[in-house]
Amino acid sequence: MSTEGKKLRIGVIGAGSISGLHLEAYKQCSDTVIAAVCDLNEERAKAAAAKYGAEQVYTNYRELLADPSIDAVSICTWNNTHAEISIAALEAGKHVLCEKPMCKTVEEAEKVQEAVRRSGKILQVGFVRRYAGSVDVLKRFIDAGELGEIYYAKASCLRRLGNPGGWFSDSSRSGGGPLIDLGVHIIDLCWYLMGRPKVKSISGNTYRNLGNRANVQNLSFYKAADYDASRNDVEDAANAVIRFENGASLLVDVSFTLHAAKDELYIKLYGDKGGAEVEPALVVMSEKYDTIVNSTPQIDHTSFDASEAFGREIAHFAGSCLGRVETLSPVEDGLEVTRMLSAIYESAAKGTEIHFD
Repeated sequence: MSTEGKKLRIGVIGAGSISGLHLEAYKQCSDTVIAAVCDLNEERAKAAAAKYGAEQVYTNYRELLADPSIDAVSICTWNNTHAEISIAALEAGKHVLCEKPMCKTVEEAEKVQEAVRRSGKILQVGFVRRYAGSVDVLKRFIDAGELGEIYYAKASCLRRLGNPGGWFSDSSRSGGGPLIDLGVHIIDLCWYLMGRPKVKSISGNTYRNLGNRANVQNLSFYKAADYDASRNDVEDAANAVIRFENGASLLVDVSFTLHAAKDELYIKLYGDKGGAEVEPALVVMSEKYDTIVNSTPQIDHTSFDASEAFGREIAHFAGSCLGRVETLSPVEDGLEVTRMLSAIYESAAKGTEIHFD
């Protein structure tokens, strides 16, 4: 059946801050029309619907899913609801773009994977950094063998002051702190660019030493809509060493708050023929004629640009739903990244290395 000229009717579930990036991208996408917005807060849902031209407003996601005219949904809700809503959407015959992390637990992720297989629908995990233009360019370099075998990667996403509070710092809703919120991105991106090797073992540490530092003045930072400084039961910082069966390893650390001079974000990959930095800007390192060469690809966005990356992610999601392309971030990858995150938390809690079967 031809999908030429068909526009996917989209429902966005959850109208918090991340939904704005989804809605803006759907608005710009020639393959989609925003049909409905759902949020527990009706006023917030109405405001988003009015801004982006959605016909329907819901406060109950099940009522949205009961609308047979809706083809696909974006799930932009609290982490603890991702599995439940994803499964319900798949069972209702909708394609799903689920924000990261796909789930809080491995058990939930396995249930989502089963629902995808039963339904035959697309579930794209919101690993938006995979879709960035700079990553697309680097992936082509890697696939062509420019880096050779990637045997080591390291990534840091450190905030000196940046606990968003609200649901982000309530583990019952978020599942954790900077590891599950920020670490999910950099762990996934390194693993993806390394060729998605099978995990052998993980050793991790988490720290709760500084709290949310609500006392600090004169520096502003992003705060959740439901910010409440009195609620904070997530880690301040985390680190991990992930070993893979092919001998490669990944070193990662993240923080919401740390006694650091400045915020820091870097993602680096090292292969036997070359290396690359994804952040803070794309650079590819190699040897030419017995000389080390640092190459800077000439592209519009040499580092992560949210509007570009979300635009590309949503366009790819629409293309996947219409059968034109395969998603770059399938449910199987969501499950594997959930396994890694869960193992880091488990390793930290037990004080031992976690071995994978």
